[in-house]
Amino acid sequence: MHDLPILTMLLLLLLAGAGAVMLCPRPRGDLVRGTALTTSLLAFLCSLPLFWLYDGTRAEPFRFVEHVPWIERFGIAYSLGLDGVSLLLVLLTTLLGPVGVLASWNAIDRRTKEFYASFLLLEASVLGVFMARDLVLFYVFWEVMLVPMFLIIAVWGGEKRVYAGVKFFIYTMAGSLLMLVALVYVYLRTGAQTFQIAELQALLAALPPERALSHTEEVLLFLGFAIAFAIKVPVFPFHTWLPDAHTEAPTAGSVMLAAVLLKMGAYGLLRIAIPFFPGGAEALAPLAMVLAVVGIIYGALMALAQEDWKRLIAYSSVSHLGFVVLGIFARTETALSGAVFQMLAHGLATGLLFLLVGSIYERTHSRRIDDYGGIARVVPGFAAVFMITVLASAGLPGLNGFVGEFLVLAGTFLRHPLAAACGALGVILAAAYLLTLYQRTMFGPLVHERHRALADLAPREWSYYVPLLGLTAIMGIWPQPFLDVMGASLHAIPQLVK
Repeated sequence: MHDLPILTMLLLLLLAGAGAVMLCPRPRGDLVRGTALTTSLLAFLCSLPLFWLYDGTRAEPFRFVEHVPWIERFGIAYSLGLDGVSLLLVLLTTLLGPVGVLASWNAIDRRTKEFYASFLLLEASVLGVFMARDLVLFYVFWEVMLVPMFLIIAVWGGEKRVYAGVKFFIYTMAGSLLMLVALVYVYLRTGAQTFQIAELQALLAALPPERALSHTEEVLLFLGFAIAFAIKVPVFPFHTWLPDAHTEAPTAGSVMLAAVLLKMGAYGLLRIAIPFFPGGAEALAPLAMVLAVVGIIYGALMALAQEDWKRLIAYSSVSHLGFVVLGIFARTETALSGAVFQMLAHGLATGLLFLLVGSIYERTHSRRIDDYGGIARVVPGFAAVFMITVLASAGLPGLNGFVGEFLVLAGTFLRHPLAAACGALGVILAAAYLLTLYQRTMFGPLVHERHRALADLAPREWSYYVPLLGLTAIMGIWPQPFLDVMGASLHAIPQLVK
């Protein structure tokens, strides 16, 4: 299996699936959905063995490497590979592929062919970002991802879908242009004959003193990449596109946006911005940590003030991803491991929260928190899944949210105790807004008599809730396999730890 171009096969499978969906007869919605589900399930099953085949003890950081020259004149190559961090993010993406298809089964009833083709193209482009070992290829996949995500929001979203889609597109495109300028400057300034990420990193580190980047250049180039990635995370104050995008996107779009697209920004910081420009990263680390702590507290306070389920969860993402940025810039081994683990934990927990909102919205067509109350007695299965998910997102020990936040705060406290203490407020506030949400929607008297007729979770919904909840518990009880896989890769980037 090591000799097979498995990463390319994974991308081609999803692209072929998108093409097959478009070839299905339009009246055959069942065939369209079945084709999309089969494609996404096959992609997940093909990616799953990578976890067991990955050998974290080997010296070279990347496995399953595929390298084919693309534009040789400029040293651009079609080069794919996985290290421990990107492997875990690839598995998270392929896991949520079939979940997104199943969650859209009844929710998407118009232009179904175009929706599922866009969804599969989105999954393929996100995988490409995590697999790319060439900087130009990384940028290509980064830009391609914009198109299907924009369509998913702007075509199949809510009332303000076009506004939310355009805002998402403009924000991300503006950051991408900064990254492109920095990318071209690095290539011309260093006289590199390659765009391979690892080789460019080594070249930048080995430049002789007379050709080395000045401190100002390092800071500006770091900003060029970091702002693009900060917009995607999103880091405060670049977060304002996120609540609108989440609120208007259909359920599957919100799940993919929260679970994997936001992680692309943090992954870019880990893979490119900090390793390329450690001097710039060190100079701006205090500012980044301040913004991370502000984001943690601001996102939590905004979540407390929301009356819309989706906007509350969107602001909770701003808060929870602040822990990821805090862990990355604390630059201790413990905090860094916690940051990567938090990326996975947030993907599962917040993905589950958006799925739950989608499930209840399909039944009531309302996302206003005040429209609910007392429904735990009517839909006990939904209430049980919601409770476990809320506790995971709030960081209850024994569930995955606790591990990441604990490691981030513990690792940060070693060098930046004030930042860790302020960040810990986010954990308290998370419990406040999540448990308040649960109490207002599930308990008390029944607000609307029509809710007595609500149907509980269907077998289709249980088919993805049970595995995701199981994985949430496994990661919380036995996190070591995940920490082992990412650990060797983080050690291989010494610039991430002082």
